[in-house]
Order: sequence, then structure tokens, then C-alpha cells
Amino acid sequence: MVRIASVDSGSLAEEAGIQVGDELLAVNGTEIHDYLDYMYASCQEEAELLLKDRVVTILNEDYMPLGIGFESLLIDEPRSCHNKCIFCFIDQLPRGMRETCYFKDDDYRLSFLQGNYVSLTNMTQADVDRIIRYHLPRINISVHTMSPDLRVKMLHNKRAGEVLDYLRQFTESGLLVNAQIVLCPDWNDGEELDFTLQKLGELGENIESISVVPVGMTDHREGLETLRGFDKESSHQVLNQLERWQQKFLDTLGTRLVYAGDEFYLMAELPFPDYEAYEDFPQIENGVGLCASLLWEFEQALSDTRKRRPKKKKTMATGKSVYPFMQTLIGNLEGDRIGIYPIENRFFGEKITVTGLITGQDLIAQLQGKELGEELLISSAMLRHDGDMFLDNTTLEEVEKVLGIKVRTVRNDGYELLDALLK
Repeated sequence: MVRIASVDSGSLAEEAGIQVGDELLAVNGTEIHDYLDYMYASCQEEAELLLKDRVVTILNEDYMPLGIGFESLLIDEPRSCHNKCIFCFIDQLPRGMRETCYFKDDDYRLSFLQGNYVSLTNMTQADVDRIIRYHLPRINISVHTMSPDLRVKMLHNKRAGEVLDYLRQFTESGLLVNAQIVLCPDWNDGEELDFTLQKLGELGENIESISVVPVGMTDHREGLETLRGFDKESSHQVLNQLERWQQKFLDTLGTRLVYAGDEFYLMAELPFPDYEAYEDFPQIENGVGLCASLLWEFEQALSDTRKRRPKKKKTMATGKSVYPFMQTLIGNLEGDRIGIYPIENRFFGEKITVTGLITGQDLIAQLQGKELGEELLISSAMLRHDGDMFLDNTTLEEVEKVLGIKVRTVRNDGYELLDALLK
């Protein structure tokens, strides 16, 4: 039994007399345990809702959302991770962050609803059968390696190797799979990476994309596996290896299929591929193609306007790794009214150089007393989805108050960025 928390105004549910507080037991004979049950059962021309005190029938010939909301996204509690991965970023977090940052989710339902990546190790065959029965369109999977024994070692989970068979079941059923590989030097790189890409490619056209991203290491790895990161030379080697596989996949499958995370290009100090090389940007939310997309959109936005000189002095704060790229981008504007500050990540450690992991306290410490102009621009990726708090619990309002300046958040969108700079 699930409590209805909201009913959209003007929705089919409201017209049928559904009210906040009603308790839902089943839809079209399917008991509702989580959102997937509700979504699957209610997507019919006629939805019969069994409530605690009555039965309501809703005609829905256009297959519109019924307009019912629940107290949580999943209805059920999210599933936690059963692994102890050697590269787990959550295990490397310092104290003092938002409480939700320390929860390790590994929930296939969130993969469908929010794009999260799952390892499959806490899933059963019944879960796989349910996914296939419900005809979910795609799932994002943290593969890391297709070698069963190596996957067991990297994830520290004895089921990590055997559950790789779920990949085959998914692709054979028509489910699209986006695969992620967190690359760790001396573990799953080199020949092991070749093996993994070969095996994933053999699964057929329903492997939609593969991302390869570098392991991230903070200064808080006490008691964890000894790892080393990538440098300029080793990043260059990875990119050469992936370019060979892209060409092979293009020749055999008609798609590049595998894409490197932006960090590899930044560390290798190499230009990003052309916009078209990312095809449909299937893993842009995973940091793959963000810079190429931003550059293309920014240049398109510039071509659509005669304005190139900002009216007011403004400052941008960015991660150290992307700082040279942003300098080049802003160099397309006239004058010197836009300042850029690369922020060193003292909260996580100097090895963390991406923009999205900059904290409020690092912004304050490194920008206080600087000439910032009339507005500070930051990436919206620094804040939680609600848009008001950094990873270290510092609020946007606190940063504005200490720095004495208006802070504007900007999405990874070239049009939005140019608009923010020129306004």
C-alpha cells in the first residue's frame, strides 16, 4: 500500500477524484511496490486503480501520465552498493559533506529514472527478468572489465564476475546498454582494456556506448588500495588506444562506440575531437564530450550575434584542468572584462581538478579579496540538484555574502554561457 502525496492540477487523476492521502494498493491487478510497478501497470488505455477504500477507473487513450505523485521517487527505498571497489570515490570522501554524499546507491531503477550507473552485483535473476518483462529502454552499467576474475578483485565482490552474464541477457532482449569503464593504471588498462572493448563489441548493436574515464583520487585514501593516476604521457597512450578501437568499431559497426572522458584530453594537453565525433553524445552526463559540446554551442552562439564585448566586468571560477580550455573559449570575446580564476581543490586534494567538485569553502578562500567585478559565474555542476548548496554544505547565499558579489550559476551550455557573459 502506497500513499499518494500529490495530484497534479488538471490531470486525469484529479478528474477521476483521486486525492492526496489516498492509499494505492494496485493498478490493473498489479500490486505497487515501487515506481516501476506503477509506471508499467498504469501505462494502459484503461487504468483501474485499487485504493484502500474504493476502485477508480481512468480512461487514458492517449497514454498520458495520470498525474499522481508519491512521497519519494522510487516509492521504495533505494538499493545500496554491495561492493568495495578499489577506485570508489565515496570511500575517499572527507568529513563535513552533505549526508547524502556518503550513501552508495547501486539501484537499477535509478539507472532507468536518473541515469545512474549500476554494477549488477546486488541484482538477482528475478530482477533481470523483471527489467526485461517491463521493457525498460536502457540501463547504464559500470562494467570496468569483462574479465570475471579481475572484476571480482576490482569490486571486491565474489558475484562481480558471474553477473556479467546479465549483460548478454539484456542485449539479447533488446535492452540498450551504456557501459562505463573507470580506468585504473596497472589494473584494467592496456591489454585488459583491449579485451574488455572486444567483448563488449561482440555483444552487438544494443551496446549503445562505452565510456572510458580515469580513476579519480582524493587525498583521503587512508587504508585503501594503492593506486596511481594518469599523467600526460599515459593519458596520451590511452587516447591512442581508444582511437584505434574507434576506427575498428566504425569499420565493423558503423559507430565509434567508445569515447574517452574529457579529463584524458585535458591531461594529455590534446585538442578535443570535433563535435561530430561524439555522434549523439550518449554519455555527456558522464563527463564525455562536455567540452566539445560547450565549444560548438559557444561558437554557434557567437555567430548568431554581433555582440562580442561584455558590458560589465565579470569573473568565472573553474577547475584547474579545464582552465586553459576556458581561456581559449573566452578569448573569442573582445576586451578584458572577463576574468577567469582556476580554483585549486583543497577540500578533496590537488589531484582533483574538475570543476564539478569545487566546494564553497574553496571558492571563498581563493577569491576573497580579489577584484571580481559585478558578478561571479560558476558551473551549476558545483551545486546539488536543488541548486543552493555545495558539496561541503556551504550554501550559495553564504558564498555571495562573504565575497560580496552576486553568483550566477550556468549550465554546460554554450548559448547560456555567452548570454551570461554579455548581459
